[in-house]
Amino acid sequence: MEQTDRIDLAFAALAAPIRRSILARLAEGEATVAELAAPFGVRQPTISKHLRILEEAGLIEAGRDAQRRPRRLVVGGPLREVDDWLGPFRAQWERRFDNLEAHLARMAATDPAPATKKTTKKSKPQTSNRRSPK
Repeated sequence: MEQTDRIDLAFAALAAPIRRSILARLAEGEATVAELAAPFGVRQPTISKHLRILEEAGLIEAGRDAQRRPRRLVVGGPLREVDDWLGPFRAQWERRFDNLEAHLARMAATDPAPATKKTTKKSKPQTSNRRSPK
């Protein structure tokens, strides 16, 4: 499988919020299907489908611990390839933010913001509509 195909599979797997949440949970450590399903209130077949998609994309793998089949995050692999692919975009945005920061610093140094006055609303004297007695 080519790198672009693996990246496409990874992005497709990451498209669903529940799968991103599963990856975030697995970043903390391995977990069983039941542990992964608990926060979502979904049934086992539904969570198993999401896990299968993540496994096919190479983002997670199933372990074996006696009767348990805990899932764990795959370190490197497709996530590393996605990160490498995003690298140039990240660098471009960091340069843009650095340029913006430098520009704002130059603006602040050459044209300090005028002091703001606290304006208070003056109250009008109250006039009575009553006629004064003559």
